[in-house]
Amino acid sequence: MDNLIFALNATIPLFMMMVLGLFFKKIHIFNDGFVSTMNSFVFKVALPAALFYDLAGEDFFAVWDPKFVLFCFFVTAFCIAAAIVIAKAGRDKSITGEFAQASYRSSAAILGIGFIQNIYGDAGMAPLMIAATVPLYNVMAVVLLSFFRPEGDSLTRELMLKTLKDIVTNPIILGILLGVVWSVLRLPEPPVLMTTVKYLSNVSTPMGLMAVGASFDIGKAFGKLRPAITASVLKLLVWCGLFLPLAVYMGFRTDKLISILVMLGSPSTVSCFIMAKNMGHDGTLTSSTVMITTLLSAFTLTGWLYILRVMGLV
Repeated sequence: MDNLIFALNATIPLFMMMVLGLFFKKIHIFNDGFVSTMNSFVFKVALPAALFYDLAGEDFFAVWDPKFVLFCFFVTAFCIAAAIVIAKAGRDKSITGEFAQASYRSSAAILGIGFIQNIYGDAGMAPLMIAATVPLYNVMAVVLLSFFRPEGDSLTRELMLKTLKDIVTNPIILGILLGVVWSVLRLPEPPVLMTTVKYLSNVSTPMGLMAVGASFDIGKAFGKLRPAITASVLKLLVWCGLFLPLAVYMGFRTDKLISILVMLGSPSTVSCFIMAKNMGHDGTLTSSTVMITTLLSAFTLTGWLYILRVMGLV
């Protein structure tokens, strides 16, 4: 019951922030122009700052575990490939990029670390899991959203060059790279700089969540409900069902196993929607998936945790 209450306390406020965004839009505190500007700010400034801040302060060499890192990396790569195949098999090819991204990309930093801290008192192996997966999450998100644009551009040399440029100049990718370099080189962390970056990073989640809610079109959502439910089932149930047994077989236990659970089964991250909107996609499927997975993850994560505890693995 304590874990259920914690999970609800961790996820319901996120969902409520999205509801507030929708409410503020309905009563005209937010308008389309403001929501668009807020999306742009979060994508170009707040989220890169948050990723830099999370990565720059970690000492990866102190907790380096090649087996764990490689497991997280290759499982994530498989989930991405499988999501693309499932998305391509659907009727609506215009949502391939959105569907694939929302099906694999987790909010490990927003929800997952808190989930682990509640169990073990610290973040455990979560930073190492994030280091192994977040760069791949984001690089592949940019690739998917660039190649599978709604207008269905053919794969030309110009499109490939534009996609490469989008990847190289993507603010989120730049934030990750800068954070990794800062951590590896162990550069100093001046309090003035890091406090400023922390302030920017603190607004990324609430602003991003309200932007999701304000951009949510209930009428359109019903048109994308079936793929959103499919993506949510993959995100919350299928990947965990496939790879948690493999993780147990390979000997991962306690905080490592919980980190893998968070990687596989936490809800789709808000940045899925922000990136989709900023890269020319409709965003309705993504926002629907984010809302569904955020609401239901309180129950699915608790269920998976209960199973692992009954089996004496955590």
